[in-house]
Amino acid sequence: MRADVQHVADGTYLVHGSNTNWVILTEGDALTLIDTGYPGDRAQLLSSLAEVGGSPEAVEAVLITHAHNDHLGSAEYLRAGYGMPVHLHEAEVPHARRDFLNQVSVATVLKNGWRPGVLPWAVHAIRSGGTAHVPVASPQPFPTAGPLDLPGRPVPVHTPGHTDGHSAFHLPERGVVVSGDALVSGHPTSRAAGPQLLPDMFHHERSRAVASLAAFEKLDGDLLAPGHGPVHRGPVREAALQAREKAL
Repeated sequence: MRADVQHVADGTYLVHGSNTNWVILTEGDALTLIDTGYPGDRAQLLSSLAEVGGSPEAVEAVLITHAHNDHLGSAEYLRAGYGMPVHLHEAEVPHARRDFLNQVSVATVLKNGWRPGVLPWAVHAIRSGGTAHVPVASPQPFPTAGPLDLPGRPVPVHTPGHTDGHSAFHLPERGVVVSGDALVSGHPTSRAAGPQLLPDMFHHERSRAVASLAAFEKLDGDLLAPGHGPVHRGPVREAALQAREKAL
């Protein structure tokens, strides 16, 4: 199955995998990959690199918004197989190693099974490797503060709450914010449309997730590339305000 690859801005591609998105940044022949989908999305991930004219060998680094299985799925495969570094916020590095796991438990999912969309989502997540053990052997913290010396010049923005070390990525030269799961535009378990937080059960600390919306309110950009849901066009700060209103 091929992934749905959308060219959303100059050198910027939002890829819709199976319920999770990842982002490819291009600059000449070089690529930056932000997130990797579920373990079961690997064929789609590799095909998406080819569709933008790239390959795993062209990826200079993998940046991970947070270490949940639906974003970390193929990170170790790419690191071990192609030698590319995997970077996260320093607070998320031990999470990627699986020293601990800040991820919704099966018990919590079952308690919420009566909610619309939860059980079909859970079946899909399990089939796609959502409960697999996919640690990264040697994840690395971001090497510098500010713009990273990678295609797209992404700037990590710490947005904790969904996990302790969750980070979004600001692309100021492209007017884009890659928001991961700190600010989304839809999810199979949500009945809301447009900018929003994920349902409460997915957040490690919901109060911090709400507070982190303030970070998005400070970012210049007119395109939001979320971890779940379609691309959202319009001022990112307004998208964050909409999500805050829905969360209160």
